[in-house]
Amino acid sequence: MNKSLSHADVKVGDTLPALTLPAIGRTTLALYAGASGDHNPIHIDIDFARRSRMPDVFAHGMLSAAYVARALTDWAPQRQLRSLALRFTGITHLGHRPTCSGRVTETFEAGGERRARVELRCANQYGEDKIVGEAVLALD
Repeated sequence: MNKSLSHADVKVGDTLPALTLPAIGRTTLALYAGASGDHNPIHIDIDFARRSRMPDVFAHGMLSAAYVARALTDWAPQRQLRSLALRFTGITHLGHRPTCSGRVTETFEAGGERRARVELRCANQYGEDKIVGEAVLALD
């Protein structure tokens, strides 16, 4: 389990350790579909994807969201999470290598707690954002 973050540990401008994942492949999509119960054919059936005017299947948006959440909770315990808001900004195609990152943008007090606001992103190897968002964490 990772160590709790305290207000003494966190400063505006601090960055989370980057989480770089292997390239998205068909096996990843099949495993995620099974684990999540999301069997939308656009993600697992190339014929369906092509009929939908896509060149091939592509990753579930929630797979990338899970990667972002993993990067965040690798840095801070889940119990410190107060909010998480994500926006999907692009499609993660087969062969893309997601990298999730974050940066502390603000520290403040709310609800009797010291908190930190963290901007989050998931981008591919070309620097194209696929998810952007923010989290708010309580600081011990």
